[in-house]
Amino acid sequence: MKSRLMIAAAAGALVATLATLPETAMAQTKTAAATASAKLSQDQIDRVMVYFANDSMLPFHAPDFTKVPDAAYLPAFEQAMAIHNGEIARIKANPEAPTFANTIVALETSGRTLGRVATMFFALTGSNTNDTLDETQTRIGPKLSQHGDAITLDPVLFARVKAVYDSRASLSLTVEQAKLLEETYEGMVNAGAMLTVAEKEQVKAINSELSKVTTDFGQRVRAATVANALVVDSADELAGLSQADIDAAAKLAADKGMPGKFAIALQNTTQQPLLPALANRDTREKLLKLSLTRAEQGGPNDTRELIARIVQLRAQKAALFGHDSWGSYALVDRMAKKPETAIGFMTDMVPALAATQAREAALLNEMIAAEGGNYPVEPWDWYRYANKVKAERYQLDEDKVMEYFQIDKVLEDGVFYAANQLYGLSFKKRTDLPVYHPDVTTYSVFDRDGSELGIFYFDPYQRPSKRGGAWMSNFVDQSYLYGTKPVIYNVLNIPKAAEGEVQLVSFDNVNTMFHEFGHALHGFFADQQYASLSGTATARDFVEYPSQVNEMWATWPSILANYAKHYKTGETIPAELIEKIDAASKFNQGYDFGEVVAAALLDMKWHALSVDEAAKIRTAADVDAFERRALEELGLKVDLVPPRYRSNYFNHVFSSPAGYSAGYYSYLWTEMLDRDSRKWFTDNGGLTRKNGDHYRATVISRGGTMDYFEMFRNFAGRQPDVTPMLEARGLTGNTIEPSGEPVMEAVGGE
Repeated sequence: MKSRLMIAAAAGALVATLATLPETAMAQTKTAAATASAKLSQDQIDRVMVYFANDSMLPFHAPDFTKVPDAAYLPAFEQAMAIHNGEIARIKANPEAPTFANTIVALETSGRTLGRVATMFFALTGSNTNDTLDETQTRIGPKLSQHGDAITLDPVLFARVKAVYDSRASLSLTVEQAKLLEETYEGMVNAGAMLTVAEKEQVKAINSELSKVTTDFGQRVRAATVANALVVDSADELAGLSQADIDAAAKLAADKGMPGKFAIALQNTTQQPLLPALANRDTREKLLKLSLTRAEQGGPNDTRELIARIVQLRAQKAALFGHDSWGSYALVDRMAKKPETAIGFMTDMVPALAATQAREAALLNEMIAAEGGNYPVEPWDWYRYANKVKAERYQLDEDKVMEYFQIDKVLEDGVFYAANQLYGLSFKKRTDLPVYHPDVTTYSVFDRDGSELGIFYFDPYQRPSKRGGAWMSNFVDQSYLYGTKPVIYNVLNIPKAAEGEVQLVSFDNVNTMFHEFGHALHGFFADQQYASLSGTATARDFVEYPSQVNEMWATWPSILANYAKHYKTGETIPAELIEKIDAASKFNQGYDFGEVVAAALLDMKWHALSVDEAAKIRTAADVDAFERRALEELGLKVDLVPPRYRSNYFNHVFSSPAGYSAGYYSYLWTEMLDRDSRKWFTDNGGLTRKNGDHYRATVISRGGTMDYFEMFRNFAGRQPDVTPMLEARGLTGNTIEPSGEPVMEAVGGE
């Protein structure tokens, strides 16, 4: 759900996602930041609270970043929590019998002031953080966790919710009202409302400690990622990089106080983007090993003992709810429902994947030998030689491909144009809204009937104040109850071209732009009464599905012809080049797909531990041993193809109290839904308004209001099938095919 059940109930998880933020010079100003709010006058704080207590006066209630000084967020959070407490107290004290309106809807509408504070704060800390905001995160996280627990575990409040829930058969509720009631009740039950007083206290203590230790994990990973930049003495060691990359390495080293040297910053994933270009094998090896071990080198940034504690706490919490593992507890509201379903879905793919890895490794070894190398391929070699094989086999030059993808044309003539052709949307750039960084642009979005649908913010470029990755979120949720329309932002991390140069993007980033706008469409097409069920407020293993489907239009011929123009000549990208891109996309799946499967299964292995099993993992050595054992059991070549994230920097699953824990499989699960949906579109005529309107009506306007298998059946007329995904990955024909239909039958669509 999104958060209006009680935004603070999810605040612990939300706040901890901030632990993935990029590094700033925190140590220099921690003390000043800690007291920054004291420098604000009471009048300033009062003005900020007036702003947060009401809808913004900007169009569509878009956030006004000029109204809130960074130092004001800490007192704003504290006052907003107090306001929320008062709202909850009034619900509890209502002398009338509990009803859907005076209890469930009252809860839904509580916490709006806190929600406005949190929405702006999280947007800033994710996209443009600083020391003051980082310090606020550290201080407010445990308080938000405690605030949420106090509400979700309140026995008087739960008694009112339960009374409405128990009488639901006689209430004549709409489908959406029934879903809101169910989500409210089950949300409180899953938070611990039916536990004993002693058990509730244990949950509170666990939640509080999880908030602290997961935030610590994320901050250590961030610090370790910065501290473990590769530093070399000469430009010769960086042979193969472009001059721009070498200049950037020199600047980074100088910024770190090492003039004359060269530094390459680590990115969040195991593989590093500059590895393929580096000609020096020793440099490649050093860079990848720094990546693999960034937060397990001892010292203040080592995360392994934190991992042990997080796993223990999660297992303990699950046991309090009667579950044998955190994975079992975490999947109760997911589409897959049970860990066995998710694990079976993935392990069924392993034989085909292992065969692909072996076949591709043999090809890379042939290339190495042909160049005179006398060594087998290693992880630091893989992409360099995979690119060479790809270039030889498909004659695909990635740099040449980029010349057809100019960022503004990709967005406006590609992403927006596809939305116009499929759904009838139109867009108009605007310059009247305050933004949180000069790189951000804004657009009005108009629906198929010409009415204003919402506002879109686009923040594409990498910068030190932004955490890694790409994401979508709402500044304002769609809700008929509030009369609000969506205000949505997309954030990416595209390297910014030097001033005066044309901004080109890789084809991977083209896909990312279409992907993230798929999330935006999911939000823009929301058609719900209640914000907590609106748009992308869906299960973790469903929410990526519509965004992945939107990627298919990136290479649709009529869309490509509209945006993929050579930045110098204006020539449309040749059809044969697209064919090469498509053919090449099926190569290197042994690594591309393998690293994701390994990470997803590693996540599940950690979270399948019982209390007793987790208790045996206490030290850094224990963590290392468990990870090694878990990965070896997969039957994949994990020394050759390591997981996309090793445990020591797996922010998705360890940097928040819940996050993607026992949920990283979702990327694979939703890819199955995506590829099967692409087949439906292709079989039914492709890019047509009729198909777009059907998909909008059956899937991406439904929010979290109904069963996800029912949504898919309403769209496709049948259960999902895993085969199109395997075909798209080039994994069919290597071994027996995974058992797609039994996976679906095990879930039962319930």
